[in-house]
Amino acid sequence: MPFPPGSEAKGWVEFRSAGQMTREDRDLAADAESSIGERAGFAGLEFNAGPWSYRQMVCPALPNHLFLRFTRNNGAGDASVFSASIPRNGEGHVRIIPILRRSYSLFSPVPINAVTISAFNHIRAEEHPGKAPDWLGTALCYAALAGAQPQAERSEAIPEVWKFPTAVPAVLQIPVRGGAILQFAEGTATAKPVQWTMTFSPSGRLLKATHTPAPPFKVTVIPERAGLQSAPWPSTLDVTSHALEQSAGTAHPVPSN
Repeated sequence: MPFPPGSEAKGWVEFRSAGQMTREDRDLAADAESSIGERAGFAGLEFNAGPWSYRQMVCPALPNHLFLRFTRNNGAGDASVFSASIPRNGEGHVRIIPILRRSYSLFSPVPINAVTISAFNHIRAEEHPGKAPDWLGTALCYAALAGAQPQAERSEAIPEVWKFPTAVPAVLQIPVRGGAILQFAEGTATAKPVQWTMTFSPSGRLLKATHTPAPPFKVTVIPERAGLQSAPWPSTLDVTSHALEQSAGTAHPVPSN
């Protein structure tokens, strides 16, 4: 099973600037620069033709890889972006996922095309996980590699009880035939939520990815009304002689006299 019983659903991805990265990760990125440039050149991204900046995408669900997002902005209508994956243990290959070349998608749309899916499957195969995976974190990491920024905006000024989600929560489905279907909503303070759906085979390979506008839902906070109290439960229950009263197929506890 790609996500066996015991799999976690914590799920988070963090973006860090180059200055926030650890020295070990910066050294690993520097060592892989020539391989990244070579593969970016094959995709026509002109890696050696101008200055690029990068950020790290921290994906705890895939700890054996360093993920970077490279960006070059030459002004309005001329931005190039791609993701890079670098194996930490030396067992694997440097891979890139093209996102934009001079503001145009090389493989449209990037999040659902076969090139992105194939690269992600190779990355997961190189992980050699030794424990049940974080299934939501795995899905969020795919979205980040495909160009999204799946991180929730938090405001400390908002009371904790009011921090409700603005779209459908993450869901894991296990079909009878095997495999898994992951669904989650991703959005930021400046973008509408997007519903992602990822279908995995029984062996754990990503077969299909889609993303569509997420159906929003509204949560209304009902303040506590003064003087409104719920009825207390009886102090004792007769669980020996008349434990349950069954009516129309529904069981109800019956208090003792």
